Amino acid sequence: MSAPAATLYNPLLLPEIREMLAENDHRGLTEVMTELHPVSIAEFAEGLSPDETWQLLSHAEIHRQAEVFSFFSPAKQEELASGGGREQMSKLLEAMSHDDRVDLLRRLEQDVVDSLLPLVAKADREDIRRLLSYPEHSAGSVMTTDYATLPPDIPVSEAIGRVRREAPHKETIYYVYVVDEERRLMGLVSLRELILAKPTSPVSDIMQTEVISVRVDQDQEEVARELAKYDFIAIPVVDEQHRLVGIITHDDVIDVVVEEATEDVHRMGAVGPLEEDYLKARIVDVWRKRAVWLSLLFVAELLTVHAMQTYEHELDKLVVLAMFVPLCMSIGGNSGSQAVTLITRALALNQVSIVDWARVLRHELLMGLLLGLTVGCFGFACASLLTLLLSPPDVKAWKMGIVIAQAVAAICIWGTVVGSMLPLLFKRLGFDPGYASSPFVATLVDVTGILIYLSIAKVFLL
Repeated sequence: MSAPAATLYNPLLLPEIREMLAENDHRGLTEVMTELHPVSIAEFAEGLSPDETWQLLSHAEIHRQAEVFSFFSPAKQEELASGGGREQMSKLLEAMSHDDRVDLLRRLEQDVVDSLLPLVAKADREDIRRLLSYPEHSAGSVMTTDYATLPPDIPVSEAIGRVRREAPHKETIYYVYVVDEERRLMGLVSLRELILAKPTSPVSDIMQTEVISVRVDQDQEEVARELAKYDFIAIPVVDEQHRLVGIITHDDVIDVVVEEATEDVHRMGAVGPLEEDYLKARIVDVWRKRAVWLSLLFVAELLTVHAMQTYEHELDKLVVLAMFVPLCMSIGGNSGSQAVTLITRALALNQVSIVDWARVLRHELLMGLLLGLTVGCFGFACASLLTLLLSPPDVKAWKMGIVIAQAVAAICIWGTVVGSMLPLLFKRLGFDPGYASSPFVATLVDVTGILIYLSIAKVFLL
């Protein structure tokens, strides 16, 4: 189980806990560590100093300490690991689930990792180094080596005995993987199947041989989709020789889904992805991630000024045209934002792919036409009425209505096409489709929308 993105600080028990710590109330502190839920302990411990936290944790056996530690916020975990108590931290690393400890070590400074690893038992140290060697965001970087295996030729009765002995040390035993002498994955059996099978039956008779697995170098987002597609609790990870090297559990996939969705949402809002919690992120970091995009979008919007300057003469001749510039600009940005949101999400869920671009284009052209006709009717009515009330008598209200209706419809279609094609183009070029953000699309459509609007006005009015 990975640490939650944030643990809320619960101050209710904090004064009482501090009093127990000051009095070294061993009995009371032991009751706190053993009777309360780990989440509750982690909540109020957020307000304790590192020394107080280590003192509290020491009143429970090491596996209970690791369980509570897993619910601390990432910032709290890093504070404890980077501070004093390296001996205590090394013991805690040995007791933690394999994927959780690697996730923690990835977040720490290299000098802290180098000081901790020599204190860890050799077997755990080798396991940590192996998992750390896998590229970030790959299946290997989020898997655990804490799983149960069985050979294919032993009877069910002996298999149940093995699983019972291994259970206290494994992250999950709901699925038990069947491997040969070279650890190649042959099949799997669920705990339910083991319990219900005849005791004398060999494991090979009851195992499922069609096993869905993922490669160790596969992207973690693809792994999340696979596990969600088949509704598994865990999925095995294999290397090039189809040897079992680890498993990825459903709770780790939830973390991956949250991480990837957060990145997509940030990028679609034209914000660089934040690694820290929003309120805990440094102002300078947030400013940098937002300012870069805002500056780029501002420069792009300057093209709108250039476009209007190109038609300055026409605008001087018919000032009423300027009244409807914001209306035409907004409809293109809004229709484009709708399309980019739908297509980016469809790509993330694997509902569409790059090869579907022609179908997507046809679909969005039709949708843009329908939306354009809808808002065009409103545009005709509004423009006619406003022109009649606010413009000189020589400006024909119905002509202005037709211009606005056509411009709004054309810009709406254009915005829909741009918004639907850009994520696919970014994906084809190897970029995250999330970079085709709503502000990016809106800015692009604003510039081109002005050209469409004034070109139509020039043909019909000037």
